[in-house]
Amino acid sequence: MNFKVGDEVVVIAGSDKGKTGKIVKTLRKENKVIVEGVHIVKKHQKPTGNETGGIIDVAAPIDASNVMIIDPKTKKRTRIGHTTDEKTSKKIRITKKSNSKID
Repeated sequence: MNFKVGDEVVVIAGSDKGKTGKIVKTLRKENKVIVEGVHIVKKHQKPTGNETGGIIDVAAPIDASNVMIIDPKTKKRTRIGHTTDEKTSKKIRITKKSNSKID
């Protein structure tokens, strides 16, 4: 999976198609990501200790194939590529559209 926490992504499939948000958590073994404000589900929670119970809204995981990263230069969705940095010879992520480095 090419996504990291903090990446700005757009949903390309499903009921939340077109929504954007930042990745809060990645689930690498399941190939899923949790994006803030996307795929909100209701969760019934029992009261525990000092917290009250009730029905709360929680962001559920979405498959990583249903999101694409937003290019920082063009502000459009793009694919992620990899290359090596000449100075440090480390593997870095780049965008396919503008060939710019992703932080």
